[in-house]
Amino acid sequence: MEKLTFIGSTSEDGDCPSVYETETGDLVIQGDLVTDPDVVGQARHVKAQEGFVLVPRELLVRFAPRA
Repeated sequence: MEKLTFIGSTSEDGDCPSVYETETGDLVIQGDLVTDPDVVGQARHVKAQEGFVLVPRELLVRFAPRA
């Protein structure tokens, strides 16, 4: 498992939602699971091991790396 580096959070107590960066530069997002079958059913090409988390736009605007 790669080491995660905490990038930031928009929550007041710093737990969720949050953005982390891996050693390879990929992002890991911590957030509330999206479980509504009507919403999940709209996604494309979903692998059995994949899931979805709700990511507030503000979280990415503030903390996602810019190329």
